[in-house]
Amino acid sequence: MHIMIDYTPAVHQRAGIGRYTRGLVNGLMQLDPPHRFTLFVLGRSGAYYIPDHLPANFALRFVPLSDRWATVLWHRMNLPLPVELLAGRADLFHGPSFTLPPAWMPCVLTVHDLSFLRYPHGAHPPLLRWLGKAVPRSIKRARHILADSTNTRQDLIELLHVPPERITVVGAGIEAHFRRVEDRAHLEAVRQRYQLPERFILGVSTLEPRKNFTGLIAAFNIVAARPAHATLHLVIAGGKGWNYEPIFAAAQASPFRERIHFAGFVEDADLPALYSLAQVFVFPSHYEGFGIPVLEAMACGTPVVCANNSSLPEVAGDAALMVDSANPGEIAEATVRVLEDAVLRQQLVRRGYAQAAHFTWQAAARRLLEVYEMLRGS
Repeated sequence: MHIMIDYTPAVHQRAGIGRYTRGLVNGLMQLDPPHRFTLFVLGRSGAYYIPDHLPANFALRFVPLSDRWATVLWHRMNLPLPVELLAGRADLFHGPSFTLPPAWMPCVLTVHDLSFLRYPHGAHPPLLRWLGKAVPRSIKRARHILADSTNTRQDLIELLHVPPERITVVGAGIEAHFRRVEDRAHLEAVRQRYQLPERFILGVSTLEPRKNFTGLIAAFNIVAARPAHATLHLVIAGGKGWNYEPIFAAAQASPFRERIHFAGFVEDADLPALYSLAQVFVFPSHYEGFGIPVLEAMACGTPVVCANNSSLPEVAGDAALMVDSANPGEIAEATVRVLEDAVLRQQLVRRGYAQAAHFTWQAAARRLLEVYEMLRGS
């Protein structure tokens, strides 16, 4: 079978769906499946990641049309220009990022979350309008839908009335290099690179409203006011998304603003050390389709405080303290418990290692292959 995967986000996006797509394709490569794959990429300009080596049954194909212009033609103007005219024919096309182009071949679509419907005030308004039209249209084009989590699958059934038999859950994974870093020289190098304090709470994600960094800062203000935690800092790592100004404003207004640090985007190779240096990882997002950082922190032996909404309970399992994302006091209290209760910390670390071990890209890729093969000849 010849399978074409839209690899565009993997090449152009450092985080989020870019990381997801790279992880899933790397998992497929490690399985060495008996199929031929074409990794289809819109535009080469501004590419962040281009693999320098591919197995013999994988090929990378750039097409001379930018991602922006493809979006305009396919999803804003809704032109019926089949993807085969740009990329050639295959037996199956997989769109891993919410939308599908017009195509003659059968298509698989990955929908990571429906935050634009469940949490619309947390989405950038132009993106909200675009997703509201493009995602339902792409779902109609798809032969089968992939959801990152059972929660997203249920949202698809409830909000967009997708028949359950058309949806398969294919979760995410974490790379093997996410493990606890003990090398003191490496830890110190990362500490110096990002100017990290000695003791800190860590938050990791793109800076945007849905990630609830203002709530994390409010919770930190409560924790930092306690004399026992007078030397504790807050480190927020992530690139700027949209409407991030209130996050910086909240930090500036904090009575402990000198103890709040923005590390910016952290390179993937440095993330394990960053997690390993933190006293606790706090992920108070208002909505997630999956929540990979939760598992990354667990795999690095860092205790986790996590929001109890959307997909996060199924990802975190019993390995995190779960909190209401809208309640800074509850977030603060859980964080203090982790900081002060050594037995609880050890329990969370042990459970975290076990929970993270369930999520590998090879397992996700194996499930994906089952879907591909199910659709063969359908």
